[in-house]
Amino acid sequence: MTYRLFEGKDHASIYQKYRFTPPDELKNIILQYLDKKKGQPHVLAVDLGCGTGQNSRLFAPFFKEVVGIDISECQLEEARAVPGYPNVTYRKGTAEELPFTDGSVDLLTAASAAHWFDKSRFVTEACRVLKPGGCIALLGFTDSSTRHYYQNCGERLNHIYKEVKQVLGPYTSNPVAVCDTKLEELYKDIPFPDKERIEGVQVKSVIPVRDVVGFIESWSMFQAYRKKDPHCAHDLLLSTQKKFLDEMGVVSPDTEIVQELEYFCVLASKPQ
Repeated sequence: MTYRLFEGKDHASIYQKYRFTPPDELKNIILQYLDKKKGQPHVLAVDLGCGTGQNSRLFAPFFKEVVGIDISECQLEEARAVPGYPNVTYRKGTAEELPFTDGSVDLLTAASAAHWFDKSRFVTEACRVLKPGGCIALLGFTDSSTRHYYQNCGERLNHIYKEVKQVLGPYTSNPVAVCDTKLEELYKDIPFPDKERIEGVQVKSVIPVRDVVGFIESWSMFQAYRKKDPHCAHDLLLSTQKKFLDEMGVVSPDTEIVQELEYFCVLASKPQ
């Protein structure tokens, strides 16, 4: 099944503005794995469920060509609007039907997207399009491990964040819940004998409170909530921002806090 939850133009704009670029540490782990399993040169990387292109652009300096694939034309328009990446192109499509010839792809990657894939159909396509030694790299973060810190009120901020997730719980689709398993079932379904899991990659960043709220707004479950009750959804964002600021004892949503994310990655290499 193809999920179509990120297709609206407004949602795409929010996604571009507030979604995080995967960390360099994880990018380096993936490139080292590819170097070891397939070796140079690295010609074609395909970023599945690319959204607004954060992960596609991350890999651009290391491949002759990067192609981002997404079901949402609005997301792709946002991605194409980012200048400075002449070797990155974007195409509308799905992870289950890839527009590439057999044995032509060096790297199949996806960032916070693989939980939406039809596992068996994706694996079949991966086996078909990857070169011998070509690699799968599926990365993401478990939002249940997300933490926020500001002076001595971190625990209360984390509680406020958790309250938002509880409100949105009824609007959370099953694939999002699957993401918190760190793609365990998909990992099992990959038939390559050479595969491994990377877990517990902690990444800290300093971001303004308004970006925390913007990130919440980008969630598929928030968008589902907004579709059902726009007024309450709007109030949820405002009240969450106010709770954060009140707890911190500040008034500006540009006040910065520390956000800590815990990333993981599934790696696999097609046999030579």
